[in-house]
Amino acid sequence: MLDTPPAPAWLTRPTDVNALDPALWPDSMAREPDGDVAVDGVTVASLLEQHGSPLWVLDKGTVVAQARRIRDALSDAFAPLGVRTQINYASKALLTAELLRWLVAEGLNVDVSTGGELGLALAAGIPGERLELHGNNKSDAELDAAISSGVGLVIIDSAEEVDRVAAVAARHRVRQRVLLRVVTGVSAHTHEFLRTAGFDQKFGVPETDLPSAVQRLRAAEEAGTLEFVGLHSHIGSQIFDTAGFSDAIDVLCGVLAEISPSRGLPLLNLGGGFGISYTPEDDPTPIETIMTGFADALARASRAHGIPVPSVSLEPGRFIVGRAGITLYEVGAIKDVPVDETGVTRRRYVAVDGGMSDNPRPELYQAQYSAVLASRTSDAPPVLCRVVGKHCETGDIVVHDCYLPEDVRRGDILAVAATGAYTFALSSNYNMVSRPAVVAVAHGQSSVLIRAETLDDLVARDAGVHGPAQA
Repeated sequence: MLDTPPAPAWLTRPTDVNALDPALWPDSMAREPDGDVAVDGVTVASLLEQHGSPLWVLDKGTVVAQARRIRDALSDAFAPLGVRTQINYASKALLTAELLRWLVAEGLNVDVSTGGELGLALAAGIPGERLELHGNNKSDAELDAAISSGVGLVIIDSAEEVDRVAAVAARHRVRQRVLLRVVTGVSAHTHEFLRTAGFDQKFGVPETDLPSAVQRLRAAEEAGTLEFVGLHSHIGSQIFDTAGFSDAIDVLCGVLAEISPSRGLPLLNLGGGFGISYTPEDDPTPIETIMTGFADALARASRAHGIPVPSVSLEPGRFIVGRAGITLYEVGAIKDVPVDETGVTRRRYVAVDGGMSDNPRPELYQAQYSAVLASRTSDAPPVLCRVVGKHCETGDIVVHDCYLPEDVRRGDILAVAATGAYTFALSSNYNMVSRPAVVAVAHGQSSVLIRAETLDDLVARDAGVHGPAQA
């Protein structure tokens, strides 16, 4: 038996190394009688044979189920308060044309944060009024494209942006609906780079600038260019508890009471950031409990500050697509490497044919993932492994720590859980590695959402490939 380093405290040695934890994997994922893992009846071996390796796989059924679950949880929680609710899918998590069509068909709107995201959503046929535009540094071109397309909401991120949005709206002779993103000072209990509402960060209007921003908004309303409909807040991502959200709701209601004491404002966007399970250690609060907590907190805060209860919208992304996605890799080199000068304790490195170019989150955020042997079952005992990529970087780690069968070998297929969000979206061509395809599985069939890149795609942009570049 290999003498391995101690496993992290949260990682439990599995009693069945072939088991699939339903909290981590798509709803339809299961093992076939021959041991091959299948998603909605399509085996991983057949997926790689058809689409190549590595491969991002998205289970449509799980996406739709998660969208319905959070949509209905929000609606049910706020029904007793008699206010409208709306889910806006945060497309930065994963953006494909067909995915947006699935979600809009379920009654969701779409949140975009750049001109590129806006352009793809419009190209997918999503009506402008079903979109909202974010961004801390929107260009003139992005504002023009959004407002000319009839975008439903623009989330204003700074006091000076009020005048810029108003000017574009005036040029197009429209009255643009806007929200004002407010810095609440609430810090989510998550990774530093995933906190987005603390005082010292780039998003939103700080308290000191609120009077100027509101004054400008009221002037634009009088001029007929803007319609100021509410406030926006986003405290962070991958959040498991409700305390931060409750604190933010109280702050926002206080701001509403201060800037519009007589009538309040009709809409409060509370952002997203709802956590999912990446490993068995993760235990997110059920979304139904979170939504009930939101409704209770907003009812209390509205009463305390003497304002009408506003309508509520949310911007989930990871919650909808995270668990629905997996990444498939083919195993290559396997090394048992000494971790110190004694050479007794050794770490097993299992290299795969992708890496940080298709999932940089382990390097960026020290994110933890889970992996299983997906092309067969094994009776071999579990051994602690580190799954690494093919890139020329020591930090090119796909899964920091996981248990795989001791007989894992070259040619096996590994599946990594919960990669539907922020993997394709953050992917790159580092080391001139082409990005894999994104495929959807539904009703026993797979279909390409985004085709795989080829070497021709990568070299086509290099102006010097077909001759000397012109100086």
